[in-house]
Amino acid sequence: MKIVFTAEYAGSLEPFRQLGELVIEGWAIGKPKLQPSQIIDLAHDAEVLVTSYDDITAEVINSCPELKVIACTRANPVNIDLQAARARNITVLYTPGRNADAAAELTLGLMLGLMRHIPQSHAALKRGEFTRENQSEQHTQSGLRKDVVWDVSPESPYEVFKGGELRNKTLGLLGYGNIGRRVARIARAFGMNILVVDPFVAAEDIDEPGLHKTTLEALFRESDIVSLHLSSGPHSEGLVDASLLQSMKPGAKLINTSRASVIVEADLIEALRHGPLGGAALDVYHQEPLWREHPFISELDNVIITPHIAGATRESIQKHTAMIAADLQRFVAGEPLLYAWR
Repeated sequence: MKIVFTAEYAGSLEPFRQLGELVIEGWAIGKPKLQPSQIIDLAHDAEVLVTSYDDITAEVINSCPELKVIACTRANPVNIDLQAARARNITVLYTPGRNADAAAELTLGLMLGLMRHIPQSHAALKRGEFTRENQSEQHTQSGLRKDVVWDVSPESPYEVFKGGELRNKTLGLLGYGNIGRRVARIARAFGMNILVVDPFVAAEDIDEPGLHKTTLEALFRESDIVSLHLSSGPHSEGLVDASLLQSMKPGAKLINTSRASVIVEADLIEALRHGPLGGAALDVYHQEPLWREHPFISELDNVIITPHIAGATRESIQKHTAMIAADLQRFVAGEPLLYAWR
């Protein structure tokens, strides 16, 4: 069996070598995303193709007649022409939940950043704001214990960056899959109340003290923070529009670490410019990289932005490497597959 491996990986590739000839190329050795013609050159006689972000088009699939398995080290194999693979009876593997912990933890980090203005206060200090010009000693009045206070004026960082606490706030989760469930678990430890919208999860599997299923309209209307955890597709594209955003509480926050297509971007920008949104934290965008003059960069100071790094942890890579290796072993052994796309 010939295996062409172009995916990011961590740990040993010995389980793959034990299955046959292993050809390692592309991102696996630090190269850029491969073009379809390059994939065809590598995999025209391969039985297995393991990739991360390379485009596995119908042309690639039909030009590789020996292919039996295409493995994608992502939670959603959007870069694979699934219809073409199905027509050839090729098994498609993927890695659901491989970065769920990473994405959930970044979501909570962004939530704390929004509520406490952490990035803005850090940037202000790095620019030299709220600082002193010299290293002179500050003296304590006689009879008092030493007290270190930045400033107590209306322009002090204590006032400028005064935020809110997560405890007793209502968090709305749009999507309650691998990531949404983990966000809920961590948020409840902060003392938050959780509202959930997910048509694929029954209320009986959600409802308990502090955690309830609701409607889409109620979630946006009642939440202090809304966090999006939806996959891309016709069911979710443009779901969060002006009507939902305008129904939110004054000062409410929005977090998106899922897919940019879920939000109508122009409506989000207007809600950030003129209210009611008090802020947003975003890890995904309609075009990546972001245009440097985009309003998220050049204009809106109530937005925290990160460059699509929700899943960027070493542990996530270790998980997807192990998941694909294990399912390939099952495929060769004729055993039921755990990560086959259906």
